[in-house]
Amino acid sequence: MSAKVRGIEAASPTKSPPTGRGSGPLERVTVNLNERSSRALEEVVNLRGDTKTDAINRALQMYSLIEHILQSGGKVYVQEAGQTELERVRFF
Repeated sequence: MSAKVRGIEAASPTKSPPTGRGSGPLERVTVNLNERSSRALEEVVNLRGDTKTDAINRALQMYSLIEHILQSGGKVYVQEAGQTELERVRFF
């Protein structure tokens, strides 16, 4: 059985044991990436040596963390290598 949510088709979680870095059953989804997102995924895979699945899982976890911070009134800052100043990151 599958459900369509915001353009992402999600299958029911499998009953097979996990094969990734997480725990629990895996869920198979189909995602259509635009060109920019596809390039970003390839870049992350090349930089970290992760699989596409690992990169997508990590990205979603980071997105969730950032949303929790922003929804609770927090702010997100970055500091570029070699810089001393923090720069606030603004999300659209």
